[in-house]
Amino acid sequence: MSGALDGLRVIDLSRVLGGPYCTQILGDHGADVIKIEPPQGDETRTWGPPYSGDTAAYFRAVNRNKRGIVLDLKQAAAREALLGLLEDADVLVENFKPGTLEGWGLGYDALSQRFPRLIHCCVSGFGADGPMGAMPGYDAAVQAVTGLMSVNGASDGGATRLGVPVVDMSSGLNAVIGILLALHERERSGRGQFVDIALFDCGLSILHPYSANYLASGKIPQRTGNGHPNISPYETFATRKGDLFLAVGNDVQFRKLCDTLGAPHLAKDARYLTNPDRSANRDALKADLESLFAAHEAAALGETLIRNGVPCGPVLNVEEALAHPHTAHRGMVLQDGDYTGVGAPVKLSRTPASLRRMPPRFGEHDAEILSAFTPAADPPS
Repeated sequence: MSGALDGLRVIDLSRVLGGPYCTQILGDHGADVIKIEPPQGDETRTWGPPYSGDTAAYFRAVNRNKRGIVLDLKQAAAREALLGLLEDADVLVENFKPGTLEGWGLGYDALSQRFPRLIHCCVSGFGADGPMGAMPGYDAAVQAVTGLMSVNGASDGGATRLGVPVVDMSSGLNAVIGILLALHERERSGRGQFVDIALFDCGLSILHPYSANYLASGKIPQRTGNGHPNISPYETFATRKGDLFLAVGNDVQFRKLCDTLGAPHLAKDARYLTNPDRSANRDALKADLESLFAAHEAAALGETLIRNGVPCGPVLNVEEALAHPHTAHRGMVLQDGDYTGVGAPVKLSRTPASLRRMPPRFGEHDAEILSAFTPAADPPS
């Protein structure tokens, strides 16, 4: 079955995470993705342990459904080979430091003249200009400078990096969105365009609701641990066995929570009638709820509550989350031979994502792809 992007040719010059995550999504949905690595390889091939063979799990997690070749773009022959590949390409994705491709004569201005339908997506730390233009950017550093770290962590602790590389991942997602927008517009105009994705912008864009709260109030947001700054009860609660996260977003859900716990009187308590009331009295509410939770186990209570319409979930570790029956039901773990990875979250009814290619070995498809070019453009031996 063909994917939604079947027939789309993507040249992937990106490394590490944001760009490769973007191109893996495109590949999952049918695009022919050619990943081009420098002679030293994508550095994440060595970001282990753990490894599968000599390749880190980190690399394998974001580079399936791609063919892989090696080109040293510092060499004229390799640049000519790249230009040959771009002849029938729809999309170029790269995350070079701004100015690098321009120095090789491969910047957007030059490429758009030769390939007017090409969509050129650049993922960078801060964009090409401005006070921080062309500065290098890695996820955690951008978490710091965009305020994300300042609102993450315990209220009595220091600013804390989010455990997952949320800026890189959101940048990859925004890159996909930008590319698809440009492809849609190309149907009308017949022209490609430049898609500018900066980690800095993406970090600021996911600062909700803290950015909205600050812009409305002028008050600098503080860390609230697992608690939500605007909603209560919306945090982690201790039970007799394990922790349970409640995500009660409205008064109806709160009444259902109290009824399920056999404590309907709490929903009538003047301190807890509305969300503003509960937020103002969140410490007392937490104490009242945890006194009730002390008789329950998180997993069983969570199952009862969610089936009664109360959003919640036991706090699982990674092993438990990946082994959850619903994870299997949703097809969110892919297995093929020695490959295991997280599945595609976008489910299309007629053209679903698929696993067609394993992550490429270093230079695995050099001969297959570069054989069409002149000997001068062949990969180095």
